[in-house]
Amino acid sequence: MHTKKLILAIVLFFVIIIGLAVLAFVPSHNAHAPTGNTQATTTPTTATEPAHLADLIVVTSPLPHATVTSPLVVTGQARGNWYFEASAPVELRNAAGAVIAQGHVEAQGDWMTTEYVPFTAILTFPAQAPGSVGMLVLKNDNPSGDPAREKELDIPVHF
Repeated sequence: MHTKKLILAIVLFFVIIIGLAVLAFVPSHNAHAPTGNTQATTTPTTATEPAHLADLIVVTSPLPHATVTSPLVVTGQARGNWYFEASAPVELRNAAGAVIAQGHVEAQGDWMTTEYVPFTAILTFPAQAPGSVGMLVLKNDNPSGDPAREKELDIPVHF
């Protein structure tokens, strides 16, 4: 009887050691979990794009720190859930943060998808001091009003 208890204790000891070794060497599923939308994409993004938005929206024009003039043509693509009723808000702000132009990017295709849908917008704004800076702000359309669902991509520009 004593031998059976000894064998059971040894087996239990090895099971515990193996279990601890597995826990120590196998990475946690959450250790490197990506944030935001995790669908795979083959669409390239710019290096300046925030990681949490890289799989939601890609702006092809203007690029960050580009010199812009009026009328400003904004182009790119966004996942269908960025839009509501095929549009999403866009603003142009001056160096002081004041909104100098606003409008909507308009989806150029079926927006009721999780795939990328091209967009375009044209913003007209008053002349700004040459060399001054501003910010192009693209927001997801959030009809719920829930702050947790708000997303914003800020692109610095020069005038």
